[in-house]
Amino acid sequence: MRYLPKSDSERNEMLAACGLKSLDDLYSYLPSKVLIKKPLNIPAGISEYEIVDYFKKQANLMANGYASFLGAGVYNHYRPVLCDVVVSRGEFLTSYTPYQAEISQGTLTTIFEFQTMVCQLTGMEVANASMYDGSTAVPEAAMMAIRITGREHVIVAKSVHPEYRQVLHTYTLNQGIPVTECGYDSETGQLDLAGIEANLTDHTAAVIVQSPNFFGCLENVRALADLVHSKGALLVVVFTEAASLGVVQPPVDADIVVGELQSFAISPSYGGPFAGIIATKEKFIRQIPGRLVGQTVDANGNRAFCLTLATREQHIRREKATSNICTNQALIALMGTVFMSVYGKAGLRELAEQNLAKAHYLAGGLPARFKAPFFNEFVVRVGDPEALNKKLLKKKVIGGLALGRFYPELADCTLLCATEMSKRESMDIVRQAVQA
Repeated sequence: MRYLPKSDSERNEMLAACGLKSLDDLYSYLPSKVLIKKPLNIPAGISEYEIVDYFKKQANLMANGYASFLGAGVYNHYRPVLCDVVVSRGEFLTSYTPYQAEISQGTLTTIFEFQTMVCQLTGMEVANASMYDGSTAVPEAAMMAIRITGREHVIVAKSVHPEYRQVLHTYTLNQGIPVTECGYDSETGQLDLAGIEANLTDHTAAVIVQSPNFFGCLENVRALADLVHSKGALLVVVFTEAASLGVVQPPVDADIVVGELQSFAISPSYGGPFAGIIATKEKFIRQIPGRLVGQTVDANGNRAFCLTLATREQHIRREKATSNICTNQALIALMGTVFMSVYGKAGLRELAEQNLAKAHYLAGGLPARFKAPFFNEFVVRVGDPEALNKKLLKKKVIGGLALGRFYPELADCTLLCATEMSKRESMDIVRQAVQA
């Protein structure tokens, strides 16, 4: 009630406005078995500092001191202290959309730097001011490809993050956009090129793949690009692990690159908020969703920044907007910008090499499910993934993702991930548990 201090009379007034007589009427459409009929089993009102103390104790019990080998789109990387120092400054923390360039130069500058670094990272020519997250960037890229090509069919690899595919289906469901899912090679874990070729038609606008894919396997983007372009479609390349781009060849053969920036100083935070990216070739710039900051000069000839492109419904006619529901994550994207500035080109490469080395140490001697090269996560046959995770928890180790949840054919497999935060003694515990 502290943050929603409604009196009984106010509640009755709101119920009346809804045509209801009681709160029971409000919940009447719900099955009785899901309704809580008794008070919650929590202590009576306690002070704020007691609540904070309680959660600190729970956090210590639940997570403090645990090693984690869970990846699958959210990764445990070190967060430089400087990132929080910068984003906590009032001019960034409290700022909103920089419509008025004359008073928003600081925010516009950081967005411009973000766009520049994303282009350098991905090998693309233009990038926007960020997206909600990686999952929503995927359907935005699909709709962008449909606008560019005038076609309506989309192909997506089953090795793309399952939740990203779910978001894609949600976006396309009521737009009448047919989406075809193509499988992966059961031996390599890479995309089945023959399946892609069989489903490519003159109506296909885009083929969406991920590299490293959900299994951690690296895809042959160049070969796929040749195949997709031969049919007049566009290639969309997705990544969930931004750190991989410190050592893996950027997807320069793609037409659109989308991904998740969580690895760059953004805390896992139970799944968000994160920041997505979308970058593309300059010739497609007018179809990119959201905002784009450009460089100009002011009345005195000094370097300045402004919103150069903003093809959102707030700025132009709704029917001409490239997206009516996307936005940028300015503060979260700023964290990633500071991270990239702190590490620099050489630092990002060293970070990626550490991830690569530790993952391959962890994988040594384990029964790998796929043969393809991988970055910092990989699939292992373990028999019963849930039993393995329970065994590891007793040793204060958080295991991998049981893949049967998304891929029934991989019910005996787990997806393990190692980052620069992984220590040798913890990795040895995982290896011994798998091999036992």
